[in-house]
Amino acid sequence: MRLRRKAADEAAANQAAGDGAEGAEIEPSDAGPFDADELPEDGVARLDLGSLLVAPLADRELRVQVDEKSGEVRAVLLATDAGALELRAFAAPRNGDLWSDIRPQIAADAARRGGTATEREGRFGTELVCEVGMTRADGVAGTQTSRVIGINGPRWLLRATFLGEPARDPEAAGEWESAIAQVAVRRGAHAMPVGEQLPLTLPEGAQPKAVPAT
Repeated sequence: MRLRRKAADEAAANQAAGDGAEGAEIEPSDAGPFDADELPEDGVARLDLGSLLVAPLADRELRVQVDEKSGEVRAVLLATDAGALELRAFAAPRNGDLWSDIRPQIAADAARRGGTATEREGRFGTELVCEVGMTRADGVAGTQTSRVIGINGPRWLLRATFLGEPARDPEAAGEWESAIAQVAVRRGAHAMPVGEQLPLTLPEGAQPKAVPAT
């Protein structure tokens, strides 16, 4: 689903207006992703999607993945014609390293599908680059490359998955990675099983529009 909403446009406009206020340019911090309870006053206007607070970007379309059966929002995406960034957050132990625990599971899933998963060191630590065979819409066989990043927070794990160009060329994906650094995660105080996805919601006034399957 592609989100058609005034809220996203207003957030981007407010951020642009704030950047130029009284001639003082606000420089967003790249120290994130952040915990929502410890979010700095960085001047970034983030869209509230429940467990994720995401800053809209002028050159990237904000979309959501919705489960057709339950109607639940499953993931948030920032996308262009060249690639996409998928964002999800999960409950994690208070002092654990959930990302180290689930990397082997992601690699094993790629292997079961006849693909490969290779570890590399990136801006946020150890990443996985997965390559899995697929059949394109035109019937031609190809390879889908994804780059999976996991970031441990206080009782949460943010999982960011790159598709398209930012997955195939990590060295040229600096702007995409900066989008991750602007995300804030709202864990909530309620008890949840480790590894369960934190709930996502559409903002008030959102007007989702179905995107044709490709």
